[in-house]
Amino acid sequence: MRIDIISVIPEMLEGFFNHSILARAQKKGLAEIHVHNLRDYSKDRHKRVDDYPYGGSAGMVMQCQPIDDCISALKAEREYDEIIFTTPDGDQFDQPMANELSLKGNIIILCGHYKGIDFRVREHLITREISLGDFVLTGGELAAAAMTDAIVRLIPGVIGDVQSALSDSFQDNLLAPPLYTRPADYKGWKVPDILLSGHEARIREWEMSQALERTQRLRPDLLEG
Repeated sequence: MRIDIISVIPEMLEGFFNHSILARAQKKGLAEIHVHNLRDYSKDRHKRVDDYPYGGSAGMVMQCQPIDDCISALKAEREYDEIIFTTPDGDQFDQPMANELSLKGNIIILCGHYKGIDFRVREHLITREISLGDFVLTGGELAAAAMTDAIVRLIPGVIGDVQSALSDSFQDNLLAPPLYTRPADYKGWKVPDILLSGHEARIREWEMSQALERTQRLRPDLLEG
């Protein structure tokens, strides 16, 4: 899988992708992550990529030309399954969406910035608009990083134990059950006896009951799905 991220602040992202699971995924050749500086595609002598909005609204707006030229240059080299724009008014990102995107071959993520982007970009170039939630960030870089992490970790071979990713919270519209490790007794805080029993079937039943109980108590909205 290849993910190309377009940003006006690429420095925010480069370090993030060079550590932990994302770094290992790239070293294994399972994923390619490339960050592109949108200013490199500006035709303005000062490398500006924004301008004042028509109509006199507050803030600055990202221009069509640099975005169009950057996306066109990438599309000239390969086909892309999705061209994603990170925006607060997009579809909310969730685990099923991460699962779906992890099956794609190549995707572009355009990070929003300033007040937003010229709407013509959204009308003519973007295939999908995604939000992390009902709040506003200074730029889309954090959203792009979170989405990339959630997507890449699902690619087979990225995580050594594939069941680890498949048993994460939200995979079955359930929160994960409680987890424990050694020692079995710490300051009198004890691990549930069932987990020490070695009885696998009963342990799985306990985990399911705990997942259901936690979801009902903390996120009942998930059970509606």
